[in-house]
Amino acid sequence: MTSKQVERMKVPLLDLQAQYATIRDEVRAAIDRVFESQQFVLSSEVQALEEEIARYSQTKFAIGCASGSDALLLALMSCDVGDGDEVITTPLSFFATASAITRLGARPVFVDVDPQTYNLNSSLVAEAITARTKAIVPVHLYGQCAEMDPLIELSRQGCRHTDVGSPEIPIIEDAAQAIGAEDHGRRAGSMGTIGCFSFYPSKNLGGAGDGGMLVTNDLDHARRLHMLRVHGEERKYHHRVIGLNSRLDALQAAVLRVKLPHLDAWTLARQRKAQQYELMFSDAGLTERIGLPFVRSGTRHIFHQFVIRVRDGRRDALREHLRARGVGTDVYYPVPLHLQECFAFLGYEKGDFPIAEAAAQETLALPVYPELTPDQQDYVVSSIKDF
Repeated sequence: MTSKQVERMKVPLLDLQAQYATIRDEVRAAIDRVFESQQFVLSSEVQALEEEIARYSQTKFAIGCASGSDALLLALMSCDVGDGDEVITTPLSFFATASAITRLGARPVFVDVDPQTYNLNSSLVAEAITARTKAIVPVHLYGQCAEMDPLIELSRQGCRHTDVGSPEIPIIEDAAQAIGAEDHGRRAGSMGTIGCFSFYPSKNLGGAGDGGMLVTNDLDHARRLHMLRVHGEERKYHHRVIGLNSRLDALQAAVLRVKLPHLDAWTLARQRKAQQYELMFSDAGLTERIGLPFVRSGTRHIFHQFVIRVRDGRRDALREHLRARGVGTDVYYPVPLHLQECFAFLGYEKGDFPIAEAAAQETLALPVYPELTPDQQDYVVSSIKDF
């Protein structure tokens, strides 16, 4: 690579235009199909996508909704989470994970994360369960599943803090970043009571706007979710429960149906980019100073993000250096949920979850997407080495 090429190099965090160029004709044909039908809400396109996502996710049912945030809210509603209940989850996640809980009058009970995967530390969950625990919400962060077997066992044991029996504690999987990820052969979203996906454009399977999906193997939850997404309507103008207006648009479904057959190839490309990064960081002699993503044994990591760790307190300086070099980065998430101003009423303080807090200060997401070129990867790693 010449010096002039280096000077001109730009590496966005994500290049959706490059992806679109490979499927432009398919997408336009799908959009035309929807406009010709003039069926825009909960149409045959949505039903077809639901069937395809259910098969892909190894579940019996899938229910489309307006966003990944709504998917979480609807899942909690289907599990009857409400005033005074507690829901165990992680402090290192997107805001919607905890906001959906509080919107229903329940309390998020945070548990610290695993220091290697940054997912909910399953070994700490048991001590957080109380008589008020109504659900557990693990987040499959960055495209890797949380360790599910211990959580499934806790779910089956139910709450042991009550004398009135111990019904199972439902698990709601926040799989917004993890469609197609696996834990010992089981797909994200299929292991708990309900799984939640987001189709925000930047996701591995992203639409042309907001969109979400819920998956489940439970017929009762499937029926309830179908009602909840349309104002609790069982049949037209007859409402059994109070629900939401959260319907997946047919246009979004059509675009996603074009993309879904490409998803496994895109995932393989992301995995190869991650492997290439590991080789490049090793060859550059950076592995002692830069922590690379840890992949648990028996998992399928889909690398929604390639997140490194900068332990010398210079993460923000490195990010600024990369920005000046034209390299896109992001921090997921700079302020853990328990330290967000709007959750001050929960009473948490700095230092309560030191692993999550350290990750928030030290992690940095680098560009990783199927169209990323070897020259661009080399430029990213060379720029880090220069720093």
